Amino acid sequence: MAKRRRHPEEHDNHERWLVSYADFITLLFAFFVVMYALSSLNEGKYKVLSESLVNAFRNDPTTSQNPVRLPNQIVPGAPQKLTPPQNNNAKGQQPNPKLAETTQKMQSMASDIRTSLGALIDQGKVRVTQSKRGIAVEISDSVLFQTGRADLESNSVATLRGVAELVKSSDNLIQIEGNTDNQPIASPQFPSNWELSAARAASVVRLFVQTGVAPQRLVAIGYGEFRPQESNDTVEGRARNRRVTLNILADSKDEVAVLPSDGKP
Repeated sequence: MAKRRRHPEEHDNHERWLVSYADFITLLFAFFVVMYALSSLNEGKYKVLSESLVNAFRNDPTTSQNPVRLPNQIVPGAPQKLTPPQNNNAKGQQPNPKLAETTQKMQSMASDIRTSLGALIDQGKVRVTQSKRGIAVEISDSVLFQTGRADLESNSVATLRGVAELVKSSDNLIQIEGNTDNQPIASPQFPSNWELSAARAASVVRLFVQTGVAPQRLVAIGYGEFRPQESNDTVEGRARNRRVTLNILADSKDEVAVLPSDGKP
């Protein structure tokens, strides 16, 4: 009798669990991707990402032909939409022609004053600066007065008249400030530096009025020794602090701010 042919025994596949494990890991990865997308506040990006995942799991062939593009994504070779430059006047603000005219006028005036006082500027006895407040012409007291005196020197009168001629046709307010060093002065005419600095400022104001500048545009201020620009510990510093400053203000208005009443008398 012929022997029956034996078939080899089939062994169990112990690695089939890897397939289920791989599916689980894939789903878990998809879950975390979706959760991450949900954490974003951009709803458009979430929808795009959701459609991409659905198409990927369905093996949709149209996905490779028509890729989904994220918002603001730049695709090489594709025409880009250029963003127009932002306008600084986005809120509809228009340039102020009056302000531009005032600025031009002040710059022209400062240039004329520098030209008139050029020699003294070169000697370091006059400084002309310009800011948003206006033009400041700082003149050393050695140009204008003798020590402890408030009468203008004869050779300084012509210099100041030249500045007054340049500003008398405008309507800008002019503050003339007198400053001294901290060396005490005690005389029958000037008991302290307050009186000396105020008298020096008043002398310049008086000359400007005589030259034709409207008196209502002028004010004299005496600061005494209390607004130094340099230390009074040195000879040079004290010389710098003894000065008269002509402040030609950019704003021609002289208004007083009024606080709202609280209803009480």
